[in-house]
Amino acid sequence: MPNSNLKNPDYPTLLLSDTFWNQDQQRLLMQGEILLKTRSHTSWGGAVTAWMYVPLVRPHVWQQITDYPRWVQYFPDITKSEIISKGDVKRLYQAAQKAFLFFTAQVEIYVRVVEVVGQQVQFRMEKGSFTDFQASLELKDMGNGTLLAYTVQATPNIPIPSIFIEQAMNLELPANLCKMRQVLCNHQ
Repeated sequence: MPNSNLKNPDYPTLLLSDTFWNQDQQRLLMQGEILLKTRSHTSWGGAVTAWMYVPLVRPHVWQQITDYPRWVQYFPDITKSEIISKGDVKRLYQAAQKAFLFFTAQVEIYVRVVEVVGQQVQFRMEKGSFTDFQASLELKDMGNGTLLAYTVQATPNIPIPSIFIEQAMNLELPANLCKMRQVLCNHQ
């Protein structure tokens, strides 16, 4: 959500992933709202960025989000999340199950994980149940807590029109991030 008052000094702004926040948006974030921005990504895929405020200092959030086996607690659809190799570039295996109207989809993915300590985690698919998949988490200080931006773009192997993928992302990502925030805050 671009800020229409970029040159007005009465409206302080935050910058995360090239997005400016006006005072109303900052207030909504601090009150627990999840802000979303979708964009097109292939005919059968979707892309979305979601922002949330976590009332914990960034090092504490970082320590928890990079504990990748715990991702099964953050995202209810993830049934398995394990580190399969460590080093400068980690590799993860994740499996998930999602119920749709008439069927249940099971997906698995192997991703390369690159961390910029305390600031960003990038996930790139090596192989899996997607035509393409990439995601990133960015962390910035905000007030007494942390602003987290989660960006994901994916195209599943099964042909589902992108409008449905984007709708699912818009509905489920805020609930998933709220769950993530709840787990992060309860673990402090």
